[in-house]
Amino acid sequence: MHDFPYLYSLRNCPFAMRARLAIYKSAQPVFIREVDLRNKPSAMVIDSPKATVPILVVSQSLIIEESLEVMLWSLAQNDPQNLLRHNDDNKFNDILTFIYRFDHGFKSALEDYKCAKRYHEDNVSEQRAVCEVFINELEQRLGCHQFVMDEQESLADIAILPFVRQFARVERKWYVQSPYPNVKRWLNRYLQHAIFSKVMTQFPCWQAGDNPVVYCA
Repeated sequence: MHDFPYLYSLRNCPFAMRARLAIYKSAQPVFIREVDLRNKPSAMVIDSPKATVPILVVSQSLIIEESLEVMLWSLAQNDPQNLLRHNDDNKFNDILTFIYRFDHGFKSALEDYKCAKRYHEDNVSEQRAVCEVFINELEQRLGCHQFVMDEQESLADIAILPFVRQFARVERKWYVQSPYPNVKRWLNRYLQHAIFSKVMTQFPCWQAGDNPVVYCA
């Protein structure tokens, strides 16, 4: 039996989704443990008292609890598409700066937008407009090149993809008619790709004693 790392995951969680994307892109085999956060396995809580997904257990001395860190670790093992822009420190730093800004700005605005829509609040358009500040920037970037940073896919693309997908699903009719053709093209390119179907494979919830399930390219 191989001694692969194991990943606690939740299929529709955007943080877990981007971790799985990076793992898939790296072709790094891991055992996947799909969990139900309403009934967390005791092993998960022992491995990480934080007990939120994703959690990548590489060894008992290396447990990675943040999705971006999981992505970076995976691609440090193998990065055949050069998503980290090896040998270009400036570009790599630009990628991280963009992701950090997105993570600390867009995601909180997205949560406010989703809540406003879910609870039928009267400020949905205002909350959407806050998100659109970031979507507008993305639209401009994608008008200049095929991917977020340049003409080649990078970590930035797969790091923000699950959250842009969520944005597009909050008000689907509005999104379809929205003035963001470049964002739509970029998002559809991913959603219609076979890789996305692989990343979104439905696994049964893991329980202690189950046979390991390998997740890899």
